[in-house]
Amino acid sequence: MVAAVLAILVIVDWLVAPAPERLRVRRFHSRLMSLGERGEIRWELCHPTKRRMRVAIADHLAPSLGADRRAVVTVPAGGTAHARTSICPSRRGLFALPGVTVRVFGPLGLAARQAFHRVETEMSVYPPLGSAAKADLWVRRTRLAEVGLRSAQFHGGGTEFDSLREYTIDDEYRRIDWAASARSSKPVVRTYRAEVDQRVICLLDAGRTMTGRVEGIPRFEHALDALVMLASVSTRLGDRCGVVAFDQSVRSSVPPARTTGQLGRVVEAVYRVQPGLVESDYHLAFGHVLASFPRRSMLVIFSELVESAVAESLVPALGLVARHHRVVVAAVSDPRILAWSEDSPPMGQAGDEVAYRREAARWTLERRRRTASLLESRGVTVVDRLPGFLPHAVAETYARAKAMGSI
Repeated sequence: MVAAVLAILVIVDWLVAPAPERLRVRRFHSRLMSLGERGEIRWELCHPTKRRMRVAIADHLAPSLGADRRAVVTVPAGGTAHARTSICPSRRGLFALPGVTVRVFGPLGLAARQAFHRVETEMSVYPPLGSAAKADLWVRRTRLAEVGLRSAQFHGGGTEFDSLREYTIDDEYRRIDWAASARSSKPVVRTYRAEVDQRVICLLDAGRTMTGRVEGIPRFEHALDALVMLASVSTRLGDRCGVVAFDQSVRSSVPPARTTGQLGRVVEAVYRVQPGLVESDYHLAFGHVLASFPRRSMLVIFSELVESAVAESLVPALGLVARHHRVVVAAVSDPRILAWSEDSPPMGQAGDEVAYRREAARWTLERRRRTASLLESRGVTVVDRLPGFLPHAVAETYARAKAMGSI
């Protein structure tokens, strides 16, 4: 008897529950966010009838947005109710948010009606632009075009004549302009400024070697940070910067330019790219660069110094570009490996484990040095730095090449 009464009450409660289809549901949030940035999603529920209702919300949010996707609100008769949740994205990319499921409870709270409301919005989560934010300070401190370079012009050009000035004791003899000195009856030297309108192309490896983590962050993310720093600095110094993201295929490509908004185009091109467990095809990537951007450039390859991958894939393909382009390989090293290589093992079984780990770390570092030496023997500049130091090291390498006229 009790069960029958309860069943009847449930059925009645379900029958008198307001229709969830009559609710109007809207979602509000920022369309652009950065990885790790905190934000908010807000839901608005409107009900046109004169009935008060209790509503449970379940939004279709990706787990990596770090949000509590559920909420319960009471919508007043003929009124509007709001609910909100905080978010903190832990993954880059474009997130399509398809809709919201609402569940309207009956007056007794024993049953509920449910419906799906299609509320389609998108959220773009960009990589953190911390290094890009520091680029202005870096450029102001090291701005090459405004200080005047004090080096002679090298073979092949690369610096532009700026002005003549009187010789000082710190100047090199080869910088003396003898014709101008004869006219002025005192030693005169030439000064040069960095060329502008040069080309920097960032090649972003999205293959399996970039999926490994350093300090809990994929190597790919460290590379992205350095890439954004280089793009920001190079465009501010008057050069053209482009990007090619690749693995087995060319995932994204932006031609080098220095127009307004170029940094935004570079970020837009790479923020959706995720590294995959596939081998990267350097012949394909270099062929794309040669076909699309044939003019001499600095090619900065953001990859990893894995001996087998470099020897089997990168080195055989270098012949396509090394003769006509300046090639730089940038990689992030793991501080744990460095720390393990310096461990002093205690006595006992624990000491044996530490000793084994130390030797394995030293062997790993030796292979890494061997890989770097292999690339350098082919004329490649290798930038291998710890996390946090890679962006500035890449920018410094670019600045030195610009100053020496070797881009």
